[in-house]
Amino acid sequence: MILPLLWMVTTSLADSKYATTFPPRFLPETFEIDNYIRIFTDTDLGTYFVNSLVITVPSIVGQVLSSSMAGYALARLRAPGRRFWFIATLATLMIPYEATIIPTFVMFQYLDWINTFWPLIVPQIVGSGYSIFLMRQFIMQIPTEYDEAARLDGLGFFGIWWRIVVPLSAPAMATVAIFTFTFTWGNFLGPLIYISDPDRYPLALGLYAMTQTSNVGQTPEWNLIMAGGMLLTVPMVLVYYFGQRLVYEGQNSLGRIRV
Repeated sequence: MILPLLWMVTTSLADSKYATTFPPRFLPETFEIDNYIRIFTDTDLGTYFVNSLVITVPSIVGQVLSSSMAGYALARLRAPGRRFWFIATLATLMIPYEATIIPTFVMFQYLDWINTFWPLIVPQIVGSGYSIFLMRQFIMQIPTEYDEAARLDGLGFFGIWWRIVVPLSAPAMATVAIFTFTFTWGNFLGPLIYISDPDRYPLALGLYAMTQTSNVGQTPEWNLIMAGGMLLTVPMVLVYYFGQRLVYEGQNSLGRIRV
């Protein structure tokens, strides 16, 4: 598992001939730090990076807010059919993503969203089954006495969610944000299906496009591609590393499942 990562690091710091040298070498003879500058000056990676940010940031914000609101409704509101909707939410976790690709594509085609960022952002904004489930389980561990005290102070459901639930649910919300970031930032299949304009490629799809050459026998610049791969990988590793304590606390709520 570690060897491909080490090869990616060393290749990103080598010249263009290092990746095709035979027999392969573990370390390059010279280190080309300028590769990390060239990926922005000699390639379109800067555009891909901005596109990934445009997709990822609203996806995280929308996922966290919508999942926390839905989780609060399933955990606190005593509405008719609440158990049915919770079971329906769990059922969505059992449907593989590949089974819904065609109907989802047709739906977005009718909306004229193909070759835009909307098919990649909107499904994240409205929440996901796992995120709603995680938030619901965490909120159920918050004592209901807080809600009762807030009602005595005149707060309604939205006020309780914003002033009580959101501050106390920080670990679960951080977990949802981290998982949404890692999925959206490294998403390859979604952009491959919905985006055809190279100017709208995010990082994962843009790196794949960089491996394609127009001339037969031409070798891609693997050193620049691996430098771009580092740009794709390092943010996900850092986000998870610094947020792992919150992820651990947030996932502890999944220990007991109450329907």
